[in-house]
Formats: sequence, structure tokens, C-alpha cells
Amino acid sequence: MKAFGRTPVNLNAARFPRGQVYLLPQRCKGCRICIQFCPQDVLQESHSANAKGYHYPEIAPGKENACIHCGFCALICPEFAIYTLEVET
Repeated sequence: MKAFGRTPVNLNAARFPRGQVYLLPQRCKGCRICIQFCPQDVLQESHSANAKGYHYPEIAPGKENACIHCGFCALICPEFAIYTLEVET
């Protein structure tokens, strides 16, 4: 007998996207929008500053493999200082 509507997702067989974050520190103006909008909290503000004196984002410790390649950071960055690429798993 088939269930009404939808069939449950087999989470063991589902493929979850993974991404790698790339930063261009020299373009960053330290607005922190990418840090605030990351759904996986992959980014944090660095202690280092670029040539303009802004603290750019960096990958948070322990979050190196947490990026889901949603692209929010790249979409909202006003300076085009960050982007992600999908990683094959």
C-alpha cells in the first residue's frame, strides 16, 4: 500500500552538497554580512587585517568541511570578496 502524497527521503542514500569557501581578503571591507548570513556558521572575523585595515572573514576552526555550497555569502557580498565552489564527495 502506497502512502498518500510523498514518499519519505532515504537519508542514507541522499547526497548532500559540500562546498569550499574562497576569500579574496584584499577586496573585503569588513562588513560581516557573509558571516551573519552563513547558515552553517562556517565563517568568523579574522584577527588579521588587509591592506585597507579591514578584518576579513576566515573559516572558523572545526568548520573546514561544513560549507554546503548554498552561495549566500557570494550573493550578498557587496565587494565580491568571497565565493564557493562545489566539492565532489
